[in-house]
Amino acid sequence: MRKCTRCLTPETVDTITYDDEGVCSVCRQVQFKQDKIDWADRQRQLDEIVAAHKGKGLYDCIVPYSGGKDSVFQLYYIIKVLKLKPLVVRYNHWGYRPLVEDNNTSVFKQLGCDVVEFTPNFHVVRELMLESFKRRGDFCWHCHTGIYSGVMHMAVRFEVPLLFWGESTAEYHSWYTFEEMEEVDEKRFNRLMNQGITADDMYEFLQGRVERRDLWMFDYPKRKDLIKLKVQSICLGNYIEWDTKANVELIKKELGWKGQEVEGVPPEYDYEKIECTFQGMRDWSKYVKRGYGRANHLLSIDIRNGRKTREEALEIEAKYDGKRPASMDWFLQHLQISEDEFYDILAPHQVHPWKFDRKNLETGNVMPDFDKWDRTDLSDLKVGPPKAAE
Repeated sequence: MRKCTRCLTPETVDTITYDDEGVCSVCRQVQFKQDKIDWADRQRQLDEIVAAHKGKGLYDCIVPYSGGKDSVFQLYYIIKVLKLKPLVVRYNHWGYRPLVEDNNTSVFKQLGCDVVEFTPNFHVVRELMLESFKRRGDFCWHCHTGIYSGVMHMAVRFEVPLLFWGESTAEYHSWYTFEEMEEVDEKRFNRLMNQGITADDMYEFLQGRVERRDLWMFDYPKRKDLIKLKVQSICLGNYIEWDTKANVELIKKELGWKGQEVEGVPPEYDYEKIECTFQGMRDWSKYVKRGYGRANHLLSIDIRNGRKTREEALEIEAKYDGKRPASMDWFLQHLQISEDEFYDILAPHQVHPWKFDRKNLETGNVMPDFDKWDRTDLSDLKVGPPKAAE
């Protein structure tokens, strides 16, 4: 399987291309970011946006928030640096790890902000997880759509036109470049987030197992309502030079934010995707389909930023990617499928030329907080179509 000659990005990554030197499009985008962008001018543009919205409504802006490294940094920057009054909007996807709540309590108390949280019906979420896994090999459809469309619904309901998201996707993929000033709008939602499945589609797929009104949070708001509000939904990383490691150092120092170990992630990256119990299985699904995991992604970022050599990264990648998560049995109980069914579902989603082999799989480490993950007995709460109807 071909990889970038500069970083570790394989050809199975969505949107990736290579130039004549074998360097991937993301490496070239980051090189443009580092060499060509006038960050003083981008700061001036940000100042103009802030001036246009500050003090004009109940809230100056909305900050989508999970409690992970990026959203915590966004909130810190918006309150402490931009001096704005945000409404924090959390979409609770039913996968938060215990430490996240401790971090959030500390962050919210220190920064001072209003917080709105929406937690969808777990029965609905579980059906969505299983259905999207079967159809797209990704059980996170409810999370991808709920986080983005749900936050936009809150913007309409609270009449807050300005939304600040995190870094540009140009940091990691080639859906957009840094020259495009990517906006987090409906076009991006349909291109990146909903996997080609609308809430209407999902309602039809589920064949009456949920009501249509149960899916309102997964519908993107009506275009006429967004136009009326004059929504401006932007990536903070298009206006300030985003550096994840520097951001993490800041929130650890200023807010006492704590990291933790994540399945399949080298310990030095104790800040990456710490908030979700399902993260190890999400990354494992990607590995089965595409042949790379979270370590590959993180090490490629460090190579682009001159923090690791390609040789060092390859050695670390071999130690961490490709390990069956210790949480797999716990996860399979949620969807009431066997491990064989898990791999059978993913088989049609494998991306050429990658071929997954189940032989000689090693199981990764058990997470220190695993005993605190929810153990609600779901055996009598059936999910999916009746067996006889399949």
